[in-house]
Amino acid sequence: MREIIFDTETTGLDSRDDRVIELGGIELVNRFPTGKTFHHYINPQGRAIHAEAQAVHGISMADLAGKPTFAEIAEEWLNFIDGAKLVAHNATFDVGFLNVEFGRLGHPVIDNGRVVDTLALARRKHPMGPNSLDALCRRYGIDNTRRTKHGALLDSELLAEVYIELIGGKQAALILDSATAPAQGGENIRQIEITISQRPAPLPPRLTDAERGAHAGMVATLGEKALWLKVLGN
Repeated sequence: MREIIFDTETTGLDSRDDRVIELGGIELVNRFPTGKTFHHYINPQGRAIHAEAQAVHGISMADLAGKPTFAEIAEEWLNFIDGAKLVAHNATFDVGFLNVEFGRLGHPVIDNGRVVDTLALARRKHPMGPNSLDALCRRYGIDNTRRTKHGALLDSELLAEVYIELIGGKQAALILDSATAPAQGGENIRQIEITISQRPAPLPPRLTDAERGAHAGMVATLGEKALWLKVLGN
């Protein structure tokens, strides 16, 4: 199973007018990072960065001078995510921005059926919150000290660790798809037959005759409809 954990940074909060200025993602296969990543800073083509947004991610217009436009990196991103599930925190925001960008280029939008929202997962698992990425890192003991500002690639790396915890922790990451199991072990996997032998003689009873008699006397006081009478065969 192939999944892409991704994040965006933008010039502001309005997907209709603002633009994506950073896009990052990492690849998981069977819930393990493969080492393949995607990362680009993106020129917003004259759209100014809101001060509030810059305070969050720290990206300035000067940082984006000479960077590619979204149109120039779109095919590379589509190839990177091809055939994979997409995982994001507050996915409605990120997917909404990407779909507007794709719409400008005439590309089909991302199908919501292939998107997993870790914020929704977290709210179901931890309804009392808080469920921000930083809060979930603290909850699961994930080191986020490098996260002094939001960043698409770093946030994707942290979210990958959070995602594994949300779906069942490290044990869940050890479960392999049956379709890929041969690749993990190949021809070296062999079946072992286990035979359970019968005891040559049954174990001696642990109740004494006196204990059996005492129990039978107690059952006799329970009346004719007592269930113990059926157990004892009376």
